[in-house]
Amino acid sequence: MKKGVIEFEELPSTNLEARKMIEQGCEPWTVVVAKKQGSGHGTRGKDWFSPEGGLYFSVILPPANIKDLQILTLLSAFAVASAIKEEFDLEPMIKLPNDVFVNGKKFCGILTENVIKGNDINSVIGIGIDTNIDYFPDELSRIATSVSNELGVAVDNDKIVEKVIENMRYYFNEITI
Repeated sequence: MKKGVIEFEELPSTNLEARKMIEQGCEPWTVVVAKKQGSGHGTRGKDWFSPEGGLYFSVILPPANIKDLQILTLLSAFAVASAIKEEFDLEPMIKLPNDVFVNGKKFCGILTENVIKGNDINSVIGIGIDTNIDYFPDELSRIATSVSNELGVAVDNDKIVEKVIENMRYYFNEITI
């Protein structure tokens, strides 16, 4: 992993850890990665299946005047979809408001939260990508997939997170300049 990326074996939630880091004054574009999450969640508190093998990370964006979380969520979904298409020649589809699908099944969920510190608004983008997950519980097996299941081979999580962050930086700069 690159500079600015902080890795954990396991966290309850990467977004929760990123929010704590903002309170402690961390740098923008800090990325919190966990190999697995004990309490990963999506919108409306829905549980996110987060076993080892998947890619779970949160990105702390620089303070900006973007108060509409849907714009940031869509920007992040586009960054993920573009990375997967470019790296693996799959055709992801963004399902509003915060999911990315491939071949009709969900493989990515995004949770965007604002953290207000003084006059600054920092946004935390939590991204869960089912990368190298071979097994899903019965309730998810018909609606979820992983990148490795679609390709038939394991993928490099480090390479994917780097590409997604690269895309996010580009898109974020395009809309905030």
